Amino acid sequence: MPEWGNIVAIAGDLAREYNLPLAIHLDHHESLADIESKVMAGIRSVMIDGSHFPFEENVALVKSVVDFCHRYDTSVEAELGRLGGIEDDLVVDSKDALYTNPQQAREFVARTGIDSLAVAIGTAHGMYAAEPKLDFERLAEIRALVDIPLVLHGASGLPESDIRQAISLGVCKVNVATELKIAFSDALKEYFLQNPKANDPRHYMQPAKQAMKEVVRKVIHVCGCEGQL
Repeated sequence: MPEWGNIVAIAGDLAREYNLPLAIHLDHHESLADIESKVMAGIRSVMIDGSHFPFEENVALVKSVVDFCHRYDTSVEAELGRLGGIEDDLVVDSKDALYTNPQQAREFVARTGIDSLAVAIGTAHGMYAAEPKLDFERLAEIRALVDIPLVLHGASGLPESDIRQAISLGVCKVNVATELKIAFSDALKEYFLQNPKANDPRHYMQPAKQAMKEVVRKVIHVCGCEGQL
């Protein structure tokens, strides 16, 4: 997969230029073979998502990914419980979204050897039609039972206070995607409304990238991550 090798090389150059520990992370991959090919191309951080499987099948899939990835010093994130909404091509109806069971989380972590755990506590992929009610008591129970970093998916549109509380209860990675896409696409649409004859990407991409950059800055601030790398 030469295209992945190119992306890894670009990330490596940026890491050296800015002297930062940068990594390309694979999100919501569902196949061991797919992950294997990308790790061999140089990827060193992956998420295997077997949350749609029954517990034992999820454990077996995740364990196989961990066994492979750890041979190449690659960190593995996995999910227990399911988030509603849409993430790339993965669609989960809200009625099928299941919260993470704290006792199962402890067993899952022990049996798979994962490096981080994505938990389902009431968030969803995409933007929210109404303010979600996160189960912080459940998050605290999970934190008390597992000793690896916890991951919060579906953070686009969450109140800043909820994100900060989740971090205080053990969340070490916050995933934001939809909010970035909306900022980018809205700025792009606005540019073409104001400049209907525009055709030069060197011009129309700039405001879109700037809008996305501002959202990234806001999220970094909310998470208290300034200067942490």
